[in-house]
Amino acid sequence: MLVEDRAAWTAWLEKLERAAEVSIGTWKDLLAALERRHSFFHEHGCRASDHGLEKLDAEEFSDATAASLFDRLRSGRDLQPAEARAFRSALLHRLAELDHARGWVQQFHLGALRNNNTRMRRKLGPDTGFDSISDAEQARPLARFLDRLDEGERLAKTILYNLNPADNELLATMIGNFQDGSVPGKVQWGSAWWFLDQLDGMEAQLRVLANMGLLSRFVGMITDSRSFLSYSRHDYFRRLLCNMLGEDVRRGRLPEDRGALGALVANVCFYNARDYFGFALGRAAGEHAAAPRP
Repeated sequence: MLVEDRAAWTAWLEKLERAAEVSIGTWKDLLAALERRHSFFHEHGCRASDHGLEKLDAEEFSDATAASLFDRLRSGRDLQPAEARAFRSALLHRLAELDHARGWVQQFHLGALRNNNTRMRRKLGPDTGFDSISDAEQARPLARFLDRLDEGERLAKTILYNLNPADNELLATMIGNFQDGSVPGKVQWGSAWWFLDQLDGMEAQLRVLANMGLLSRFVGMITDSRSFLSYSRHDYFRRLLCNMLGEDVRRGRLPEDRGALGALVANVCFYNARDYFGFALGRAAGEHAAAPRP
């Protein structure tokens, strides 16, 4: 996506050529290489993609335009900002179509302003801790991106995460635009992320989702689990969810129905994610994914 850094982009393209074992000289070749790698990961059990972007690009594009822009990049010429956005728009759309074709969940982490300290980037390299919350426009490009896929019936299961808390209500209402009944909670607003992955941020995400969405279909806390401490956030999330529901019972906002509330907590903390991602974990022999649970 970072076509503005042409040297780094060219190095990545050469790495992709080696991994896909194909020569990439055209836009069509690039799409074929990405499809080949997508297939490889699918065969090895991958069922989700994840894009970390300041914002989604969703400009108008055509394959002919994307092919022309690819040729310019491949020949060593820079793109203008508007051209770079168009190229990314085309590429993101094609990647999203791959996810839909194989039944993957596509995830978008939006709103990080990265590498703000030039001196420290030169000293330590990119993505070494000098990032912050961005205030980039999210609503219009996100709506265009999802609508374009939905209109062509190629919108995969999608989880959206925001880093700017000002976008909470934005995403909580955006997901309602693209539910189609094919999958419960097909488009999700994901759990609090990064700077928001703390008490206030988690509680705000849960409360806004409960107010404006359907908490019972939430897939809950998702983590990449690359470190042991990642697991502790799941326990923290469960405690905050139960505290919120318990406080609502105490205030008379919810009935004191432990069976119903217990089932909601179990679904949000495990079953919804299991069924949404298509995992077989924790499923009794013969149990259907959509079967009612006690």
